[in-house]
Amino acid sequence: MQTSLFLQPGNIDQCQLHVLGDAEIHEFPQAFPESEASTLLTGLLRDIPWRQEALRIAGKRINVPRLQCWMGDRSSLYGYSGMHLLPIPWHTIVLTIRQRVQALAGIEFNSVLLNYYRGGKDSVAWHADNEPELGTDPIIASVSFGAERYFQLKPKQRGTANNYRLLLRHGSVLVMGKGLQSKWLHQLPKVEGLDQPRINLTFRQIL
Repeated sequence: MQTSLFLQPGNIDQCQLHVLGDAEIHEFPQAFPESEASTLLTGLLRDIPWRQEALRIAGKRINVPRLQCWMGDRSSLYGYSGMHLLPIPWHTIVLTIRQRVQALAGIEFNSVLLNYYRGGKDSVAWHADNEPELGTDPIIASVSFGAERYFQLKPKQRGTANNYRLLLRHGSVLVMGKGLQSKWLHQLPKVEGLDQPRINLTFRQIL
């Protein structure tokens, strides 16, 4: 890992550069100061219309192990793993978060997938955000509020690089750059005994 700026309390622009061989992640550990992050977390838990999505596997309906909400511009239709998501209009809290994220990432986003992990039993399995509507090599910005959890990554082509993990801090932003979705997989594993919630927002550009 390469660190581009020494961490100073309250500096929302401080950045750590994680070089994963053929891909990079820019981490902003304090993009949202703790008090602001806690206020945003409370608002998201209260105001977002969370949904329990489900997959159909071998004829059975299997609940996704987290709650979700797809939000964005009217034209930002999205689907993955057989699910087809229609965006709800932007919420004012999410627009506030998007403004900060776009300033840090230097690009604009027209949609966001919100995930609500209610505790350590909620998770997301190995995957890449590489659906056709995202383009060939998308840049995705990921925001974390709530319980700290580890974000794990591994190369799609075994043996090309070492596995990697990052601690997702309360109020942090990861900007996942070129090469990450095309060459790497990531997951958020279960955590035994964790009873605190975490909300993750992954901002995207639907083409």
